[in-house]
Parts: sequence; structure tokens; C-alpha cells
Amino acid sequence: MLRYPAGRAFSCRKNCITPYKLVYLPYKCKMIMNKQEFLEILEEHGKLGFQEQIDYGKFCLYSIITHSTAIEGSTMSEVENQLLFDEGITAKGKNIIEQNMNLDLKDAYEQSMELAKEHTPFSVDMLKQLSSIVMRRTGTTYNTLAGTFDSSKGDLRLVNVTAGQDGKSYMNYLKVPQKLKEFCGEMNERREHLLKNPDVYGQYCLSFDAHLKLVTIHPWVDGNGRMSRLIMNHLQNEFGLVPDKVLKEDKAEYINALVKSREEDSSVPFQDFMFKEHAKNLQQEIENYKLSMEDEEEQKHRRHFPR
Repeated sequence: MLRYPAGRAFSCRKNCITPYKLVYLPYKCKMIMNKQEFLEILEEHGKLGFQEQIDYGKFCLYSIITHSTAIEGSTMSEVENQLLFDEGITAKGKNIIEQNMNLDLKDAYEQSMELAKEHTPFSVDMLKQLSSIVMRRTGTTYNTLAGTFDSSKGDLRLVNVTAGQDGKSYMNYLKVPQKLKEFCGEMNERREHLLKNPDVYGQYCLSFDAHLKLVTIHPWVDGNGRMSRLIMNHLQNEFGLVPDKVLKEDKAEYINALVKSREEDSSVPFQDFMFKEHAKNLQQEIENYKLSMEDEEEQKHRRHFPR
């Protein structure tokens, strides 16, 4: 478990390399997916050379965007998004809001990848910039007792937000600016360490922690889920990792993992879900690739040895 600068304790894998002091977990931890098993799946995926394939990165991005917006209610399919992104063809029967949601998230990811390539340090302004792109076409102006703010400009919320049933809410909006500043400081310290001392497992740990911590702060009135998943992928791209995605079909399990981590004040449930989700997605890509290669071999066999 890691002791963060703000003094709160969050857990991480036993072998997660970080510059932070290890301290005793005061609660019983759920066992996270076996580290060696995950690394073996990742290694097998890497040997197949997916990232060297033409358009792999593009279709990977389109899939990430489609599933991320689907979690927020979009009904756009990956094919519909491909036509929208590449050819400007709008999907029949789909409202303009969800199409704009996908276009904005694509723009935000492209900006994020440029920032990651330059190893741009985290800052509140950087996060607000990305949020303004995520919400560019679907954000709006809010008038509250604390003042006016515009979600399409990346403004931090000036109102409290309900976190579900039973009267639970995210942190008071007055605390958000300082918590976000602390978040950026922590991310910079940890990412700089992992850039100097590369450790794939530790890098994934950090990306999942960033997702959990940002969505827990909930800096904006809307777009927090998309931003948290984007920042997770931002770090993965900066570290040169295979980016992760949360499948829309796993939305309930994903939300349950987030809630459980918040309630237990532990990153273990969410880390466990994300490692398993990523391993499952990687295995599916490996299986699909092997099947497609088998089909090609069968076609070659038929051409050389016709009946």
C-alpha cells in the first residue's frame, strides 16, 4: 500500500515499483490478478506485433472512444464512428449530441497523445484544456449561487454533485481546486520516477490509480468518466504501453469496482478489475489474430493443393 503526499493511504500491487513508502494495509485485501500471468499475456501480445500493423493504432483508438462514450449513453457503433471520423458520414437514426460526444472525445485523445509524446507535466490547466475539448460541443453554462461556470471551457464545477443513492455526494466543490493540484503533483512525481525507472506493471498501476483518483475528485459537472479514462490512456501512451479500455458490456462491473474502491478507501478492487479487463481484452485480440492467421494458412493450402 502506498502513502501519498496528501497523507491518504491507497493500495497498489506488492511488486508495483514507486517512489513511495510501503506501509501496512489496515484492512483485508482482495488478491489482485497474478502479476506474472498478466505480464505473460502482455508479452505474447507484444510478440505478435500488433502495434506495428498498419492502422492498428487508429482502430484501437476508435474502439476505446466508442466504448468510453457508450458507458455514458452513446449508441454509436465502432463502424459508425469509423465512418464519422474518417469520412464525415453521420449515422442514420443517431442524434447529434452523441455524434458530437464521440467527435469531441476523438479530438481530446489526439491532443492528449501529442501532450504525452512531449512528456508534458500534469497541471490543472492541462486537465482543464483536455476537459474543454471533451465537452466542446456538448457542454453548457451553469449559473449557481457560487457563480457561473462553463463546462465547454473546462471550468471546474461550482456546485456539489450527487454520487448515487442514499444522499452520497462527491467531495465539496470548494475542495476541488486544491485536490486537483495535489493530484497533479502526485502524478508528476510518480510518472517521472517510472519514466526514469521503467516498470510495465508499475506503470499500469499508476494509470489505473490516476483514473480512480480523478473520478473520485470529480472536478467537473460532466465528462468526469470520459476524462478519467482518457487520463488513464494518456499515461499508458506516455509510457509506450498497450492502451486499456473498459468494454461497454462490463459497465456494471466497472462501476461496482469504482464504488467499492471508494467505499473501502482502497484502490485494490478497481486495480483488480482493470488488470483483469485489460488481460481479457489482450487475450481476445490474440485469439482473433491466431484465428485469422489460421484462415490464411488454410487458403494457401487450398490454392496449392486444389481438390
